[in-house]
Amino acid sequence: MRLKPLGHLSTRAARALGPGHPVTLDARSSLAEAYVTAGRNREAISAYQDLVADSDRHLGAGHPTTLTARLRLGGAYAANKQGKEAIGQYERALGDYERMRGPDHPDTITARASLASAYRVAGKGKDAIAQYQRVLADRERIGGPDHPDTIASRANLAYAYRSAGRLRDAVPLYEGTLDDRMRVQGPDHRDTLTARSNLAACYQQARRLTDAIPQYERAVADSERMLGPGDLETLTTRCNLASAYYTAGRLTDVVSVLQRALADCEHYLGPDHQMTQTVRENLDAATQS
Repeated sequence: MRLKPLGHLSTRAARALGPGHPVTLDARSSLAEAYVTAGRNREAISAYQDLVADSDRHLGAGHPTTLTARLRLGGAYAANKQGKEAIGQYERALGDYERMRGPDHPDTITARASLASAYRVAGKGKDAIAQYQRVLADRERIGGPDHPDTIASRANLAYAYRSAGRLRDAVPLYEGTLDDRMRVQGPDHRDTLTARSNLAACYQQARRLTDAIPQYERAVADSERMLGPGDLETLTTRCNLASAYYTAGRLTDVVSVLQRALADCEHYLGPDHQMTQTVRENLDAATQS
């Protein structure tokens, strides 16, 4: 059976049931989400703008359909790098969620986290940190310190601190996140691997190379074992290790690591891949140092 396009179904539903009918709104929401999935951000924004307006008019600002549509409109703006517009929608969505569902509802906390991310991307570090702090406090209080959402919130706050240059605040949170990942999810979980790489990067940014390099070395070994030598994460982590070696003045190690990275890039990605070309350029620069 040949399926009809979502846009056609949305139009038929609107014609048969009216623009404010729940079935019509659901069809239009599916169409907007399909635009997002396809990377058609401008069309997604337009679809969500209309959906929010009609949902608000027919169902009310506090209806779940309206709340979800507004939050997704913020996400579409963010994907299209329209930070000011994204923040406006997220702020409105957060206010509506707090009013209709209360400050402790999971959707309210999710909306706050989305707003915090939009603030961070827009360079509003102080506002982002304040929201991330609130998210972490709420999730620790409601879900406990070991809940996956709590641990993820701790990592997000650490990243906000790091982005704002507050490395003394970021490092302990990254350390705590890695400890939590190791204890709750185990050393072989992908989230643990990410936490270790993030901690290494923060150490490097803080010029703590004697701490950064062992973490990168462990991350490379774990990534190669878990994901394989040709995985992009493995290759990226190997290059990050080379960067730390370079900062530490260990040029022989830099060349050795980049030679291995280049061989793996050429084998698994091909000689013309962007990452292969970047590694090759870095290796050329290192051998000429």
